Formats: sequence, C-alpha cells, structure tokens
Amino acid sequence: MAANGLTIAQLAAAIERFTAGRLAATITGDPDRRVDSVAPLEAAGGTQLGFLANPRYRAAALASRAAAIVLDAASAAEIFPAGRTEGSLIVCDAPYAWFALAAQQLAPVQAFEPRRADSARIAETAAVDATARVDELAVIDAGARIGPRAWIGAGCYVGANASVGEATRLHPGARLLAGCTIGARGIVHAGAVIGADGFGFAPLDGRWIKIPQIGRVAIGDDVEIGANTTIDRGTMGDTVVEDGVKIDNQVQIGHNCRIGAHTVIAGCVGIAGSATIGRGCQLGGAAMILGHLSIADGTVISSGTLVSRTIAEPGFYTGFFPLMKNRDWERNAATLRRLDQLRERVRALEARLQGNDDA
Repeated sequence: MAANGLTIAQLAAAIERFTAGRLAATITGDPDRRVDSVAPLEAAGGTQLGFLANPRYRAAALASRAAAIVLDAASAAEIFPAGRTEGSLIVCDAPYAWFALAAQQLAPVQAFEPRRADSARIAETAAVDATARVDELAVIDAGARIGPRAWIGAGCYVGANASVGEATRLHPGARLLAGCTIGARGIVHAGAVIGADGFGFAPLDGRWIKIPQIGRVAIGDDVEIGANTTIDRGTMGDTVVEDGVKIDNQVQIGHNCRIGAHTVIAGCVGIAGSATIGRGCQLGGAAMILGHLSIADGTVISSGTLVSRTIAEPGFYTGFFPLMKNRDWERNAATLRRLDQLRERVRALEARLQGNDDA
C-alpha cells in the first residue's frame, strides 16, 4: 500500500484490473479523495472506507463520516437518492467482495525479506529457495522443499520430504508433517497440524490395534487453514484439500477426506474419515459430518447440523434434534421422515369429520 493510501479512483482501478473487470464500480462523489484504511460505518473517519453490509444499518450509513461507502445499487438508490454530502459512494454488484479486496489493498504489508535465522535447523538435503524466509527455531527436515518467497515462521516444523509452495506462509508454530504438501499462496495459521495420524484402529478381543497411517495430506493452491486446525494424513491414499479452500480455526478433518475446491468451513466443524465434500460448499460452525459419505457440490450446511447420510442434491440443509437414547432417536427420526404424509392423513380425517358434522 502507498504510504498515504490511495485515491478512490486508484483503488477502484486496481480492483477492476485484479478481477479482470468483474468488479467494476461506479463512483459518485470525489474520485480523488484518498483513503488509507477500512473501518466500521459508525467509527470511520474522513480517510477511511466503510461498507454497508445490510439495509438495517441505514442509520449508521447516513450518519457515517467515512470518506467512501461501498454498497450495491439498490441500497444506494434507497438510502442516498441524491448522493452523499459528506463523502463518496462506491456502487458495485458485489460490494462485500469489493470491500474485501479494498481491505487487502489498504492493509499494511508486513515486511518480508529472504533470510535464514541462525537458530533455525535446516537439514542438508532440504531445498530452501534463496528467496524464502525461515524464522527463529524453525525446523526443516531432510528432503523438504521450500518454494520461492515462502515464509516459514518461528517454531514451525516442516517434515521430511514435505513441500511448501511459492509465497505460502506458515505462521509461528504450524506443523507440516512428513511427506505432506501445500501449494502456492497458502496461509497456515499458528498451531495448525497438517499430517498427524488419522484415527485408525482395528478391534481384536476387546483391544485396539493401530493401523499405520502411511498416506499424505495434499493441499492445493490459495488455501487458508485456521489456527489449531488439524488435517489427518490418509491411511493409505491421501487426504486431499483442493484449490481455494478456506478453513477456520479448530476444524478437524479426518483421514482420506477430500475437500472440493473453493469450499469454506467455519470453526469447530468435524469431518470424519473418508468423507467427500463437494466443490463450492459452505459448512457452518460446529457442523458434524459423518465418515464415508459425500456432499454434493454447492451444498450449504447450517451451523450445528449433523450430516449422517450422503447429500446427492445441492441445497441448504439444517438438522437439530434433542438428545435422547439412540433407540428412541431412531424411532422418532423414522416418524419424522413420514411427517408430511402423516399431516396429510390428519387433514383428510379432519375434513371427513367436518363433513359428517355438517351432514
């Protein structure tokens, strides 16, 4: 970001170029006014950019002192039919995405310089690009590969034969265990563990025999993984996270799962082993996905929902149920599946009784 920010016109042009015209915006007001940061509508000052997320914040938008407000055409016409006297409006089809890209443009960039800290331990057979950065107390094991401009934070561990792609950042304390890979431009937040053993045990005479977990975790490009999230390695094949996936904090992904491209997963979701999540899905916080099932591309799962069967048809799914003994739950769940039929039968009986009373 420029030291004193960008003009609204410069910001709009940068976002339009980055999105190949997809997020072109119309500016009403002074396009040469400079902005240097983003802020909530009610707190924004004369050099800050605000965002109208919901028409319910109409009063905050009207009172805002922000240099510019990003919003859609319908909201602009309703709330500011004559424009703003205090500042500018930036009108576009996808204001949330526009604002997100603007925030990236305006965010202070943390200084990056290639270096290898003296306290870092880098195996002789590891290949660390000359433009990469390895911070204090990081460990990079034998055969590992660190790509151009990658950043391995303080106390990170990159296991034997693991691979970190170009411009990917591992925040302090992240773990990428042996043989696991992450592509370009990824972000792995502090405390995340990629490639721990999956939960694999075979029963015998009341005891459990460990099944060696010899697969990997293979992560694509542009993936973000939240703090303290864990992604288990495959039992034999790989656990796969495709390009563009965004994973929140404290998510558990079991062995041999596949997460489709550009899916988003909110905090505390648990996905059991060998589940396949389609592309472009949205999993709400604390959703639970049982193992060995599939979820169709584009499916949305509400927070706290338990997915216990394959979802073949995309849609918006929600499921909450009171805690009870499993036998009772199964009986009630079976009744619930026939609830529409039962309702129609009750209506038919009521209609017949009404007819008899009229006679």
